[in-house]
Amino acid sequence: MRGGDPNAATRRPVRGHALWYAHIIHRVSGIALALFLPLHFWVLSLALTDAARLDNFLAFTELPFVKVAEFGLVFLLALHLFGGMRLMALEWLPWRAPHKTLAAGTLAVSAFVSGVFFLQAI
Repeated sequence: MRGGDPNAATRRPVRGHALWYAHIIHRVSGIALALFLPLHFWVLSLALTDAARLDNFLAFTELPFVKVAEFGLVFLLALHLFGGMRLMALEWLPWRAPHKTLAAGTLAVSAFVSGVFFLQAI
């Protein structure tokens, strides 16, 4: 195995460990984003097929709870992106003990990115 822990394939994640939570968050964010994509594509199709419905939908997106939902979506996207980068680092870089710090950093950077988006949206 190149660059990683040779025993990584045989180890099972320990529930309650920070990296186990990082794994679960990465999976849940991926599923949520996959469920969002059909809605996103449908809204994009309205731009080509029905401009009046698109205008109504865009007016709907100005509601405060939709802005909060957009924040959540960007937060999930950032979590998934930076969590994937953390996983690539685990796969390609030598194993180090402070991977818990990488998981916490992923959460912090994701919160920062989505917070900046939210502040610009409101």
